[in-house]
Amino acid sequence: MTSVVPSAQRRYPRAVRQDVVEELHGRRVADPYRWLEDPAADATVRWGEAQDALYEAERASWPGLGRWHDEVARLTAVDRATPPTVRGERAFWQRQLADDEHPVLMVAEGGAERVLLDPFSLDPSGRTVLDAWQPSLEGGLLAYQVSVNGTEDSRLRVIEVATGKVVDGPVGRMRRSSVAWLPGGEAFYYVRHRGPGAPPGEERYHRRVYLHRVGTAPESDVLVFGEGREKTEFYSVSVTSDGRWLCVTATLGTGRGTDLFLADLAESPPDRPRLRPVQEGMDAATRLHAVPGTGPRDTVWLRTDRGAARGRVVACRPVDLERGPGAWREVVAERPDAVLTHLVVLSGPQLDRPLGLVAWVRHMAAEVTVHDLVDGRLLAEVPLPGTGAVGDFTAGPHGSGLAWFAYTDFGTPPRVLCFDAGTLGVTRWERDVPDAPELGGAVTRRVTFTSGDGTRARMFVISPGGRPDEPRPALLAGYGGFGQTMTPRHRAQVLAWVRAGGVFAWAGLRGGGEEGEEWHRAGSGANKQNTFDDFAAAADHLVAEGWAAEGRIGIIGGSNGGLLVGAALTQWPGTFAAVVCMSPLLDMVRYELSGLGPSWVPEYGSARDPEQLRTLLSYSPYHRVTPGTAYPAVLLTASEGDTRTDPLHARKMCAALQHATSGQGPVLLRRERGVGHGVRAASSAVALQAECLAFTAARLGLAAPRRSGPSGPAGREEA
Repeated sequence: MTSVVPSAQRRYPRAVRQDVVEELHGRRVADPYRWLEDPAADATVRWGEAQDALYEAERASWPGLGRWHDEVARLTAVDRATPPTVRGERAFWQRQLADDEHPVLMVAEGGAERVLLDPFSLDPSGRTVLDAWQPSLEGGLLAYQVSVNGTEDSRLRVIEVATGKVVDGPVGRMRRSSVAWLPGGEAFYYVRHRGPGAPPGEERYHRRVYLHRVGTAPESDVLVFGEGREKTEFYSVSVTSDGRWLCVTATLGTGRGTDLFLADLAESPPDRPRLRPVQEGMDAATRLHAVPGTGPRDTVWLRTDRGAARGRVVACRPVDLERGPGAWREVVAERPDAVLTHLVVLSGPQLDRPLGLVAWVRHMAAEVTVHDLVDGRLLAEVPLPGTGAVGDFTAGPHGSGLAWFAYTDFGTPPRVLCFDAGTLGVTRWERDVPDAPELGGAVTRRVTFTSGDGTRARMFVISPGGRPDEPRPALLAGYGGFGQTMTPRHRAQVLAWVRAGGVFAWAGLRGGGEEGEEWHRAGSGANKQNTFDDFAAAADHLVAEGWAAEGRIGIIGGSNGGLLVGAALTQWPGTFAAVVCMSPLLDMVRYELSGLGPSWVPEYGSARDPEQLRTLLSYSPYHRVTPGTAYPAVLLTASEGDTRTDPLHARKMCAALQHATSGQGPVLLRRERGVGHGVRAASSAVALQAECLAFTAARLGLAAPRRSGPSGPAGREEA
């Protein structure tokens, strides 16, 4: 199966097309490369090795690859930090200095700070990742989760903060579980999946919430929630800092609806909490926000899109929560022009009334406001450094009136800002890292374009001068799924492309969350084609407005964005000169049979349903590959440790395209071992990004960066 045969332009590794046809709901669905689904089969291994050799040979011919690597590495090498989590007299945060492969976990107390946990010291190969961490309420203990080789299969341990000594663990069968400590640090709630003993393919499902007592065997942990519920449900757990209220949220796969349960631990023991439903069976997302000392007749706040597709804040007494929305009092109303994304509640003796620090996304960019949480009055608009994104909100100790959050934009690495309820203003957090030097050479504009059905959408265009001065090689990125918003974030890949003279466009498509839940639903399920049409319209706009040169547009996307560019590739093959399809979903008939596919049925639909199968087949990239088509150059990337989107999608699509294309090519598969779908070592990320840029630049005619240093104007401009 691995001998090489000639194609129209080059010799690709031979992949046998088998006569595999499955009848589904009266439809005959061909799957000639199903044999590539088995990664351990001898034929698959030999085919993969031949693809590796082809990729290495092609990569050696790309002009300026070393310069692209140096530029991406230089732009990546900036100091960064996350907002702190304060527990007792200690503050915890992550910091990554310019030369660090991974962020390290820091702790500060008594004016001194030190490294508490360094993933690189645990594993100098760089393949161990710190997935999650949570200090106890008093700050004396810390639970942390690590995984290896990109699998995201975490193992939890507990360390003593003062000494770094491991005092508990490992606890396995986890996947970035939330951890909710009880007062005193003797026990915590967490989420664990079934693991061994589950039906084949379901080992990472059947999640349950457990109570674990520090120092005891995981086998003795007490099951407190999840028995008998759907196998694809995800759970999160939290406990208020006074230890009174346990909150459990349940979401079916990646669906938007959250079931919300609350237990008063003053009325029921921790190992038998009486969890009462606050919201159940509703297609709405609701989150609880409480402060210490909240008695049954005090006030808690809910952030919800129930009855408000763009989100609102409501208030309720815990004793009344079971009554549902009839007991809610609206505090911060839904905005017609923005989507509510974060809420932090600040209260304490120094404040006359509780305040809410609220973050919004308006047309893809962040805004932050301050509200009186009694009457909802807008008290202030918090100034931000530019047109960017905010996230990672944390509240200071009860009564401090402080909160922290991260800010970033295309030209600004994450910086930590501190909000003070006393002044209603923000300052830089004193332990934030220094600003990176101003680089210049990239200006951002937000533009509006019209999709084929008349829908207005927005995208950011980053270019050397901030205006369409001449048609340039353009790289277009999008996502358009799961209600996720394409907000401006610092990305070395974007800056490297623009500083070399290109244009980079960042499109907000239906299916994302840029304009709220209705926007998401307009690009999911039966409406998924709208996402792809928006993407095509974005490309047309770049050419029509003079940003991009016709025939010199490349597209790039990962995960659901890989599905996006795969659909664009097969629907409009003549529009794009190069396609980079990273960790993709491409076989939409069988996607739910591997990885975390079953969790995504609420987003895409299921082939088990006749109507949904019709929709899936209408855009499934693997099934739309047509022999004799002049496909553009395609680079597919896959990580062997990816437990979300199985590498089988990239393998099958690669074989199908190599067989079908009559274009100039090439069609290549970049395989990587020891990494997965998400976080990876900095050097690994740099190599991947640089090779994607070099591949695209070679097809679009963009010369590699020749030297470091400022070039051209700097700043941000908005239309």
